[in-house]
Amino acid sequence: MAELRRDPITGRWIIVQTENPDVPGDYVYEPNVIKGDGDCPFCYGSESMTPPEIEVCREPSTNPNTPGWGVRVVANRFPALYIEGDINRRGIGMYDMSNGVGAHEVLIETPYHFKDFPDLTDREVALVFSMAIRRSLDLMRDKRFKYIMIFKNYGHDAGASIEHPHSQIIALPMVPKNVMEEIKGAQNYFDYRERCLFCDILLQEKEEKKRIVAENEHFLAFCPYVSRFPFEIWVMPKVHNGYFCNMPEHERLPLASIMRLVVAKTKKVFPNMAYNFIIHSSPVNGDSAERGDYHWHIEFIPKLTRIAGFEWGTGFYMIPTPPEAAAAYLNEQEEELKSIEQ
Repeated sequence: MAELRRDPITGRWIIVQTENPDVPGDYVYEPNVIKGDGDCPFCYGSESMTPPEIEVCREPSTNPNTPGWGVRVVANRFPALYIEGDINRRGIGMYDMSNGVGAHEVLIETPYHFKDFPDLTDREVALVFSMAIRRSLDLMRDKRFKYIMIFKNYGHDAGASIEHPHSQIIALPMVPKNVMEEIKGAQNYFDYRERCLFCDILLQEKEEKKRIVAENEHFLAFCPYVSRFPFEIWVMPKVHNGYFCNMPEHERLPLASIMRLVVAKTKKVFPNMAYNFIIHSSPVNGDSAERGDYHWHIEFIPKLTRIAGFEWGTGFYMIPTPPEAAAAYLNEQEEELKSIEQ
């Protein structure tokens, strides 16, 4: 018999197939094949094919917009939102609208076309997160922006239009609905129990030890009890912190290490899979930004299934593999991946 599980954050329900659950070999997904043919605008030597770099980590002797960089941020050539102009919120009858003001940047994670997180070093991945923090701190100085969203689409099925590994940073003039649901759930929990909901999740995951995928001194990675997608993994700092951009320096290498291991384990189970990850953080420049009941985290989602009519019609998610089983399959890769933990 299946189980119904309720998310304590949003109140959303999911259906977990606990009887005859799917094993990794049951998933049919489109392999992410990196062709590497043609001129890639994100590779070494193609710097003139992108807008000018906004911020960069490069060798001191090199010039802007030339080779010699390790991590590079440029404006998105086809932005979802534009930084120029006023928001100008207004109503049209019963509808609300505003100008499409915001910021849309591309964080090019490495000069190497074929290298994903597991192929980089801890230090190289830590540079990616440090750059995301620098850009967040800069964008939040603009008081028009209320939320800084950082995400990665890896592979065609995950929405990537360019093969070369990269992340995106979007500054929004309002807080997205999905984020607001999490924030309100965390606030309600804190008001009732006077504790952080996410800290309690961490505590329970460490006590039960059924869904943990990786752990180090500063971070815990686990398949959430109420996963929305099979083999979904959350990575969460052990010390309470509402803002990704406030991550202390000493946590950045451990975050890089655990993220490399999470991606590597999942790719061992599902070779050439596409995936997304999203950094969930507190809003900025507003009343909800001042509360201390939210806890930043990363949600990592392999692209193994598609949302269909039942999910769209009910808001329920159907999970063919229980998160407890997913964690067990991922942890079977531990011995082969010892070298990834640097």
